[in-house]
Amino acid sequence: MFKKILVAVVVIAIIFLFCEMSRPKTLTIGIFAGNNWDVPQGEPYAAIDEVIKNFEAENPGVTVKYVSGIKKEDYSEWLAEQFIDGAEPDVFFVLADDFNLYASIGALMNLENFISGDKNFSADVYYPAAFNFGKYENISYALPCESTVTFMFVNKTLLAKEGIALPKNDWTWKDFLEICRKVTRDTDGDGAPDQFGCYDYSWQHAAISNGVKFFRDDGKTSYFADSRMEEAIKFLMELRGVNGGFAISPKDFDVGRVAFRPFTFAEYRTYKPYPWRIKKYTSFEWDCIKMPAGNSGGNISVMNTLLVGMSSRTCNKDLAWKLLKKICYDKNTQQMILKKSQALPVRRDVIISAEAQEIFSWYSTDTSAITPADISAAMDEAIMPFKFKNYNAAMLYADTELKKIIGGVVPLNNALNKLQKEINALLQH
Repeated sequence: MFKKILVAVVVIAIIFLFCEMSRPKTLTIGIFAGNNWDVPQGEPYAAIDEVIKNFEAENPGVTVKYVSGIKKEDYSEWLAEQFIDGAEPDVFFVLADDFNLYASIGALMNLENFISGDKNFSADVYYPAAFNFGKYENISYALPCESTVTFMFVNKTLLAKEGIALPKNDWTWKDFLEICRKVTRDTDGDGAPDQFGCYDYSWQHAAISNGVKFFRDDGKTSYFADSRMEEAIKFLMELRGVNGGFAISPKDFDVGRVAFRPFTFAEYRTYKPYPWRIKKYTSFEWDCIKMPAGNSGGNISVMNTLLVGMSSRTCNKDLAWKLLKKICYDKNTQQMILKKSQALPVRRDVIISAEAQEIFSWYSTDTSAITPADISAAMDEAIMPFKFKNYNAAMLYADTELKKIIGGVVPLNNALNKLQKEINALLQH
């Protein structure tokens, strides 16, 4: 009798398992309309639709869905509401400002076991700053999908008019300052300068390229009194002095009266080719190069990265991991980002591919223009932004105080020590 019952239980279990395996499964993706880089984009869902089509073809019986039309500015609130209702997506894009919160409260799946246990996955294909951006307390909770880095926009027409060659990618603060001095002048004889060296170059750009680390990794201590920060501030004061304190407007840049401006590579990819080019900078030729290196640093900038994670409550963990890889790791998907996105793929082999060489050659006929090798080097050297709880408040306060120093309102002497103490106090709250 017992054997008959045991056999019946086993048969029922097998039937249940078979039914469970054959039952159609649905995975959901959380995604916002447009892109993460605040530049124009047509066909906002073209890439994800292609990913879904390929994933469903590779996984018969699985359907992948998403809610369309959610604006980026509404996405954080929408996602939070889904979590509150217990209806969050299996896989979802994570904005940088939300990542630490979701990781710290256990909403994001810890990916360490998936990463270490998947022989078809290697974190080595990613650029370090992109992959590490998905870590919280040294544990991976998200994978990078696409990134962008900051380069220096160069007005080649203005430099050519002044007989100045396009700087090399290993240029320095000294080169930068020298060119700014040469091009800054009064061209119409009214006594005020109307041609300028740079616009929108900030103390953050200077400090990062001089090797300054603003905060300890846990966000509890700041390093604004670092001697390299003092070097950066002195350089900014010198650069500001070239203009005689004259304010440069965005219009000055737009009409071609400024030699340099920092740009994200997403902006470069958007405004360099037709059709968006005709709506922006048509009166002059331009290109981009790496940021100028400080005396104690290098040609370094920040890499911003769009992350994708899994819900810790997903009922389809293995399938969700496969979908996450399809979005963030699959080489074909990364090549599609290379073709269709304004940003950059996060896989090194895709950036330095022959296909990338061909695509980036569309942006310029100039042999001195930036190459995939230059882009790859910039991504390898880039640092990732901080994303701890009080980061925005600390940087806002630092920005206000450092602008006073650079503008000569507050003397530099001992000001950085004072600022560091004040920010450290802010970080303790």
